[in-house]
Amino acid sequence: MVSVDNLYVEFGATPLLEDVTFVINKKDRIALVGKNGAGKSTLLKILAGQQNPTSGTISVPKDITIGYLPQVMALSDQRTVMEEAELAFSHITEIQAEIQKLNNELAERTDYESESYRKLIERFTHENERFLMMGGTNYHAETERTLAGLGFRREDFNRPTSEFSGGWRMRIELAKILLRRPDVLLLDEPTNHLDIESIQWLEEFLKNHPGAAVLVSHDRAFINNVTTRTIEINCHRIYDYKVAYDQFVALRKERREQQMRAYENQQKQIQDTEEFIERFRYKATKAVQVQSRIKQLEKIVPIEIDEDDTSTLRLKFPPAPRSGSYPVTIEGLKKAYGSHVVIHNVDMTLHRGDKVAFVGRNGEGKSTLVKCIMGETAYEGKLTIGHNVMIGYFAQNQAQLLNENLTVFDTIDYVAKGDIRTKIRDILGAFMFGGETIDKKVKVLSGGERSRLAMIKLLLEPVNLLILDEPTNHLDMRSKDVLKEAIRDFDGTAIIVSHDRDFLDGLVSKVYEFGGGLVKEHLGGIYDFLQKKKIENLNELQRKAPQPAQQSGSDNNDGKLSYEARKEQNRKIRKLEKLIADCEKSITLLEADIKEAELKMSTPEGASDKQLYAHYQSLKGQLETKEAEWENASIELEENLNIN
Repeated sequence: MVSVDNLYVEFGATPLLEDVTFVINKKDRIALVGKNGAGKSTLLKILAGQQNPTSGTISVPKDITIGYLPQVMALSDQRTVMEEAELAFSHITEIQAEIQKLNNELAERTDYESESYRKLIERFTHENERFLMMGGTNYHAETERTLAGLGFRREDFNRPTSEFSGGWRMRIELAKILLRRPDVLLLDEPTNHLDIESIQWLEEFLKNHPGAAVLVSHDRAFINNVTTRTIEINCHRIYDYKVAYDQFVALRKERREQQMRAYENQQKQIQDTEEFIERFRYKATKAVQVQSRIKQLEKIVPIEIDEDDTSTLRLKFPPAPRSGSYPVTIEGLKKAYGSHVVIHNVDMTLHRGDKVAFVGRNGEGKSTLVKCIMGETAYEGKLTIGHNVMIGYFAQNQAQLLNENLTVFDTIDYVAKGDIRTKIRDILGAFMFGGETIDKKVKVLSGGERSRLAMIKLLLEPVNLLILDEPTNHLDMRSKDVLKEAIRDFDGTAIIVSHDRDFLDGLVSKVYEFGGGLVKEHLGGIYDFLQKKKIENLNELQRKAPQPAQQSGSDNNDGKLSYEARKEQNRKIRKLEKLIADCEKSITLLEADIKEAELKMSTPEGASDKQLYAHYQSLKGQLETKEAEWENASIELEENLNIN
């Protein structure tokens, strides 16, 4: 459908893309990948006709339509959400107006036998058939479905777009593009402002889209689920793989190994040739051979090796200072703005070392609860921050808190301690600050660059509770891998607010779902949660189905437990609550004893005391047993509370 031939793009005298040639076929699902600055967004702009290449051609047939979603765009504030979305059907409304005009004309005319009247009827019939073929009768319903899929509620449809944040307004633009059903979709980071449910909806839409799609995204799970072809931009050129992203990663590794072998062989050939020239340069009998080798050397085309994958860099947080057993404890928390209740009845206990995810649709209170934990907003209920808890907080606006007058290097050098200072350039490189970029002042950095710099700064500060609000929005896949490994190895507690399933996979062991003002705990990883949620949704549908009428007088007609069963249930709950309280007291005492033993063992006398060491090991074993007992009782209590 779209043909790219011998494309060349340069900025100033520096080439960005060279000899780029490929074809976008009708049902292609293409992931366009490469490190930041490789030229992905530039290539999308050229395909969309918004930028011209330095040379080369883009061939698009006249009947092919292209829909393009850039990362940044100017948005109008003059309409409601529904009115703005329905601009996607402006061509249909034009046809509708033309049909009305023809209909009025037919009603006024009386020359039924004339040739002009017959032609008018033909024209009316043609336009009406065209209107029906384009879905003119149901575009309102299609608009509503698409807006709902992207996370808008029905009550949002008539609100002015000016009331929404930039992320939500980007969703409106995405809705308009999807509703136009173009033959080729070009989407630049479409998931940056979507929650997990909206991303899954978009995945299904793209899988069923009859045309082609070219996607730039740092969400690995998203592009793996949607795309079947991967085009990589590397060293100004493209490499085209007819496979999904995960397979591409394996094939790319093989290609780089082959390049390394070829490069090493070429370097040996060059070295041998240079040694021959140097050895026989001044011998008359070897003059012909020397000249031949010089020409041979001049003809060698240097083998380029793909830019190195900096995700191999391992970055560790400093050792976390020991906190209390429960860094965050929340009981009956409620947060409201006037009459609008954001969250209520929130109960949550985080144990030291927990890695948990906050997930849910945008606007359901994830960031609000984080602000409550940070003490940035008032609330009702009880929220306790544990003993010796030191919080490292990455907010979505964290970049605004950086010192604008420092350079990139100085910002990190200021917080780096010990051996890590020798690796500052490597760390900056892993987060896409290479070359001269490290000498830039913070004030000239883009929003994405500032966010990445704020993330590096946080990585180097000694904390024991990490709170990360959408940490991956401006990171490429390699940088995300570095961050994910660092959090996985972090020996403190972490709360991660994110919609990035691949990032959360294998990182968290508990998921808190925000929705309808409630916060629900799910044990297990992110994919356990997603699988369970699909089942729960089906159950909810069944529960909402009309129930057959029951006979009056039934003890159980409200679906609840009988009086005797409830009484027994409450007795069991009180018993579990007492057991949990006793466990918590025992855990506190054992931790104090362990700390005392550790102090004694740190002295020269204690270090060689075998009895003290045996006592210490016994205390550790007792603590593990009590913590397991506490956890089992807590899970059982939650199950009984749900039944009750």
